Amino acid sequence: MATRRITTRNARFQQLQALLTNRTKRGRAGEFLVQGVRPISMAVEHGWTVRALLYDAEARLSGWAQDLLRSTRGELLAMSPQLLAELSEKSEGAVELLAVVEMPPDDLARIEVGPEFLGVVFDRPTQPGNIGAIARSADAFGADALITTGHASDAYDPKSVRASTGSLFAVPVVRSPSHREVMAWVADRRAAGDPLVVVATDEHGDVDAADLDLTRPSLLLTGNETAGLSRAWLEAADVTIRIPMAGSASSLNASNAAAVVLYEAHRQRLAARHGAAR
Repeated sequence: MATRRITTRNARFQQLQALLTNRTKRGRAGEFLVQGVRPISMAVEHGWTVRALLYDAEARLSGWAQDLLRSTRGELLAMSPQLLAELSEKSEGAVELLAVVEMPPDDLARIEVGPEFLGVVFDRPTQPGNIGAIARSADAFGADALITTGHASDAYDPKSVRASTGSLFAVPVVRSPSHREVMAWVADRRAAGDPLVVVATDEHGDVDAADLDLTRPSLLLTGNETAGLSRAWLEAADVTIRIPMAGSASSLNASNAAAVVLYEAHRQRLAARHGAAR
C-alpha cells in the first residue's frame, strides 16, 4: 500500500485526533489508537485488525517498526514528528509508531465459557484507567473475559488502553449497556449447561473471599469507584463476598479490589490442580 504523508492538521489528522478525545466519534469509526511496543505487538499477536500505522517520517525506525510497516495490510501514514507527538499525547518527543486498531463487536457471544471459566464485570466505571488496570489483572490471573456495564467510561479510551499494557488484546473485553443484557447471557449459558456462579464484591459481603469456592465457573462483579455495585447487580448475584480489611481503610480502589479477588480465585484454582495431580 502506498504511504501517505501528513504534515499539517488536515482532515485526516483531525479524524485521528478525534479517536483520542471523542468517544462518540471513536465508536462511529469503530477504531482506536494504540501506542507502545508491547501493546501494538500484543494486538498483532492476538489477531486484531490494524487499520493504519502512523510513523515518524523523519526518524530512523527500529527493526521492530520496520518489520511492522512491511507486514501490515493497513494504511501507512508518514507523520511529521510534531503531529505524531500530539497523537501520542507527549509534550516532548514522539513515539516512533502508533497503530489504529479496529474495535471488535460488543457481543457477549464472543466470550467462551468452559468448566474453569473466570470472568469479571466492572459496573459503571468512571475512570478509564481502572478498566485497563482490571484488564491487566484479569490477564495476569487467568480470567477469560472482562465485561463493562453502563456508559460512564470507555474501554478504548487512551487511558484505558495504556493502563492495560497490552492485556486489553489478550482478554476479551465486551461493553454492555446494563446488568440486564449480561444476566440474560448468564441465563442462556446456564440453560446450555454451564453452571455459572455470579459473585458480587461488596464491603458488606456475606462471606470472606477466601472462604468461598471460586474454583467453580464464576463471574466476579466489581462496582463503581464511588458508589459500588448497583442494587440491581447486588440482587442478581448468587453470593456476595467481602475482602477482610485491616487498618482504617474501609474499602479498596475498584481495580485493587478486583485484583485481590482475581488473585484469590487463581490461588484456589492452582491449589485444586496441584491437589488433583498428587
